[in-house]
Amino acid sequence: MGVDILYYSTHQVDYVSRWLTRGFVTAVVIYAFSEISGAHVDPAVTFGFTLRRVFSVPMLAGYWAAQFAGSFCAAALLMTVFGGAIALGASHPGPNVPQLEAALAEVVLTAIVMLTILTTATEKAVVGKEAALAVGFAVATCGFFAGPISGASMNPARSIAPQILSGEFGLVWIYAVGPLAGAALAVAVHWLLCGAPNVEERQAAKGR
Repeated sequence: MGVDILYYSTHQVDYVSRWLTRGFVTAVVIYAFSEISGAHVDPAVTFGFTLRRVFSVPMLAGYWAAQFAGSFCAAALLMTVFGGAIALGASHPGPNVPQLEAALAEVVLTAIVMLTILTTATEKAVVGKEAALAVGFAVATCGFFAGPISGASMNPARSIAPQILSGEFGLVWIYAVGPLAGAALAVAVHWLLCGAPNVEERQAAKGR
């Protein structure tokens, strides 16, 4: 009973629940939308598929426009509801963590997630419905060990919109450069391990 009172009286989501929720939501999105659009909700992932040459540059531009439009709409809605508290939901480095260290963490984290996506891609969906849990748990795991370092964003759209609306312009570069560099690193590693893309990867990158 004491634990229940503590949990419900702090008005905060505990650390474990926060990252498990994000991982589960990632898995749900993949299951729900992979066959429609490839479930691209992360500009870094779309960038990685483009570097992998299974996604065209014009489609990259279109997906980026849609991803950032969605993120700004969501951030604006949250700002309307919560006002300046939106800054609490924006990704940011942990206390006393240098910005460069946070950016390097984003490189590593995004590389882990992107490599998981690339190595589990199938023709049925952009990362494959079979891979939904693998990717979801990768996202959650990255949050567990690196959330205190960089906020474990791994997604420019998820972070940049609330940062801009809350006036945290000095942090934008971390969550733009870090994830894109991480995606590029994952593509390079995947190329060394698996070689050139095949037909199934090209189908996976676009959904059906």
